Amino acid sequence: MTKSVQPSQTGAFYAQAVASFGISVTAMVVALIYMPAASWVRAFLALGLLYVVTSTVVLCKVVRDRQEISEVTNRVDQARLDKLLTQHDPFNLNP
Repeated sequence: MTKSVQPSQTGAFYAQAVASFGISVTAMVVALIYMPAASWVRAFLALGLLYVVTSTVVLCKVVRDRQEISEVTNRVDQARLDKLLTQHDPFNLNP
């Protein structure tokens, strides 16, 4: 049976992604706090920022779930094919 190679990520890549997310959200919050605009404008933009962040997290989860489902389906199909190949006897005249 063949083994599939799982893609992996390094700890540095994970740390960079978390730091990048934290820095970008912090920068946007600081910008919203010190922006010279009316409070309702800042509140509207903060709500937009919150919506963008939550929808991005949901999109990442959906993409990951879809990828995991396709990997499981591919593994099941591969297991079925391996079982058929091991049971197949080309010299048997009576199937």
